Amino acid sequence: MRLSATILAAATLLAGCLDEAPSDHAGAGSSGWRPKPLTDVPEPSEVVAKAPAGAWRAIAPENLLVIDLKDGGRVLIELAPAFAPVHVANVRAFARAGWWNGAAIYRVQDNYVAQWGNGDAKTALPQGVVRRPAAEYDRPLQGLDIRPLGYPDSYAPMVGHAGSWPVGYDPDAGRAWLTHCYGIVGVGRELAPDTGTGGELYAIIGHAPRHLDLNIAVIGRVVEGIELLSARPRGTEALGFYKDPAQHVPIAQVRLASDMPAAQRPALEVLRSDQDSFGQFVAGRANRGGEFFGRPAGGVDLCNVPVPVRRQAAG
Repeated sequence: MRLSATILAAATLLAGCLDEAPSDHAGAGSSGWRPKPLTDVPEPSEVVAKAPAGAWRAIAPENLLVIDLKDGGRVLIELAPAFAPVHVANVRAFARAGWWNGAAIYRVQDNYVAQWGNGDAKTALPQGVVRRPAAEYDRPLQGLDIRPLGYPDSYAPMVGHAGSWPVGYDPDAGRAWLTHCYGIVGVGRELAPDTGTGGELYAIIGHAPRHLDLNIAVIGRVVEGIELLSARPRGTEALGFYKDPAQHVPIAQVRLASDMPAAQRPALEVLRSDQDSFGQFVAGRANRGGEFFGRPAGGVDLCNVPVPVRRQAAG
């Protein structure tokens, strides 16, 4: 179940290997697309501040994973059952069985991932966990309400947001998938046909490694507390593993918010991608203005549109 020793190792090495560059400079520019900067666009922070109540959706308690670290920190992860239902069901089963209570963050690789779990511990899986789920790396496009980003992408025919999740999609193939943006949480696995159970998880803490898209099950994203993963000391062993177990970051407990007393549950909201406010937010990210930006970009990468999340207003 350990992603790092196999799949992420191969992905890291492959990412550093450069083939001969195309001589025709093929890409978005050669297709005729050119940035078209806009100047009369509200700042992203202004859009978020003025977004009406109806532009937000609450994260359901059964889709909020609460990780309490022994040092007092808390990491919150929104689960994505619409994209990896069996893996997410496994994650819920692991949490309810106390699988990660006493586990640890044992790998922090610079500009890549933070990974946690029981490592190589040989422990019987909790009841209800599917040992080898299907490869839930993409899903049917049908049933998703996608707001296209409107800008070219290097990894997918088209990209956008569905249910406020960053997605790549192929209209011809009728498939869609979650993308490895900052904060995305995926499932550790060995070489195929293994798909991982969800007992070992990682979060992206660096520049979006989109080459992992369609190769690993993505089960969610960090919506609060990413700094408790990204700001950890980097592991000094190969691939960012901690050499000394004393460097491991102990996990006290992992629960679903739905299993906590109602008064103690964290309550968060996400800006809805099917609302006008979201479109304005994307436009603001693509055309930064104000006193600092004298030259708006006129374009934006999918992973440079961090979906706004806020604490739910009391009452």
